[in-house]
Amino acid sequence: MDSPRHFLQLKDLSRDELDYLFERTRIIKARFKTYQRHWPLQDRTLVMIFEKASTRTRLSFEAGVQQLGGSAIYLNTRDSQLGRGEPVEDAAEVISRMSDMVMIRTFEQDIIERFASHSRVPVINGLTNEYHPCQILADIFTFIEHRGPIQGKTVAWIGDSNNVCNTWLQAAEIFGFDVHVSTPPGYEVEAERAGLYGTAHFKQFADPMDAARDVDLVTTDVWTSMGFEAENEERLRDFADWQVDAEMMRAARPDAVFMHCLPAHRGEEVAAEVIDGAQSVVWDEAENRLHTQKALMEFLLLGRVND
Repeated sequence: MDSPRHFLQLKDLSRDELDYLFERTRIIKARFKTYQRHWPLQDRTLVMIFEKASTRTRLSFEAGVQQLGGSAIYLNTRDSQLGRGEPVEDAAEVISRMSDMVMIRTFEQDIIERFASHSRVPVINGLTNEYHPCQILADIFTFIEHRGPIQGKTVAWIGDSNNVCNTWLQAAEIFGFDVHVSTPPGYEVEAERAGLYGTAHFKQFADPMDAARDVDLVTTDVWTSMGFEAENEERLRDFADWQVDAEMMRAARPDAVFMHCLPAHRGEEVAAEVIDGAQSVVWDEAENRLHTQKALMEFLLLGRVND
């Protein structure tokens, strides 16, 4: 049996494969918008394992696989043997014999790596503490839709150097664009955790206004990610000067767009006038989770298709 392809980090796919996914996403989205049936995954089953709560990840994967003709099974670790101490490796052996594909949203990257190493079917990272590759697939596709190729552009990441930030940094290495990161002191990017092996496309700024100056895309995330709730009050103080507001967007290029992976807290990491303003593409970005993940699932199970 051939080894399955997994999507555990963005760099698991080549630049050429990612470009194929974006073109395939364009086709699949157009079919969705014109109510054309597209069922390449008929009779295929996706198992979705959640250790972390989700709205967009569950909805986009569950709706997505159904729109491709397949079915989805939701497992929460609280309701399965995984939550009672069953080894991850044993769960992978069993689950992958009863399904065609697995999506996992969990804590440490090591958990999903261990699962994938014992899986007979493709495993997709729906989010870990370290990476969120499906989100960046949607983000880059959204940028391409609105502004064309992202190569040679500049992205400003304002706020916490979390899993989404780490994945933007990986994407910059793959696609050849730059990322300006500005975090409060003590929250800087950890190069090893981000999987950074070069710094040619990454620059860190103490002042968020400097990071946003003349960029093509400004993006951020909540100040307190899941698992860090105990630090919420401290983070509200530490991040107070890192809100993306209208002044910061004016420092960016006039045609710059704003993104946020959601859920958003207006008045904290982003001002309402920005996320609800003309430069915001967050709703297209959220919808595109559905379409990019459909292209991803199709590719992992069927390879490149021409139809």
